[in-house]
Amino acid sequence: MMKAMFALKAQSLFSEVGEKGRELPAPPVFFGVFTFAVLMLMLYLVLRLDRD
Repeated sequence: MMKAMFALKAQSLFSEVGEKGRELPAPPVFFGVFTFAVLMLMLYLVLRLDRD
């Protein structure tokens, strides 16, 4: 009985979902656009290095 109560308390304590749930610091679209821009910049730099 005590073990089950401890497990339930630990699960609620270490759960990622709080009262409001988990929120991202920015909209998900921003992360996609930012990642795409970084990868395109890296590709541009690599192709530019190849030309020299």
